[in-house]
Amino acid sequence: MEIRRLDLEQYRGKKLRFEYQTPGYWELIAEKRAFRFEYKAFPQPKEHMFEDVLLQEWLEKPVLFGAFEGGELAGLIEGSIESWNNRFRISNLLVDRKYRKRGIGAALMARMLEEATAQRARMAVLEVQSCNVSAMRLYERCGFQIIGFDMFSYSNEDLENHEMRIEMGKKL
Repeated sequence: MEIRRLDLEQYRGKKLRFEYQTPGYWELIAEKRAFRFEYKAFPQPKEHMFEDVLLQEWLEKPVLFGAFEGGELAGLIEGSIESWNNRFRISNLLVDRKYRKRGIGAALMARMLEEATAQRARMAVLEVQSCNVSAMRLYERCGFQIIGFDMFSYSNEDLENHEMRIEMGKKL
């Protein structure tokens, strides 16, 4: 596998389709002035899908890396400094289904964290859905921890849909 910086103009506006299967989700349990997460399994694994676009206008100084296997793009990661708080936001990480479980996501993350450190960011942050169990496990292995959540980021039914926004971060 080779990881290399991608040409921004070549990928600007490219649509991404994220598809994953999940065996469960992290449910938010509200207690008196406290919250905790509890893992819940679905009766059957569920398929999830959403789309995004690379290199959107809100990114200040985007960086894009791709992982290649045999000349084919197997995965990519996108990020950008947020100058107002000196954090580095990882906005997209996608590994093609046929290349998953080979360490590509972790390698892409390691490369992006090197970039964030080189830019002297104080922290790396990202967003993940509470039902994307595999992604959360990857981020935890990469040293990220939960730093916040939004119970209504995607819709007014995020809790009922078991698809809540979770913010994760790693001090650099």
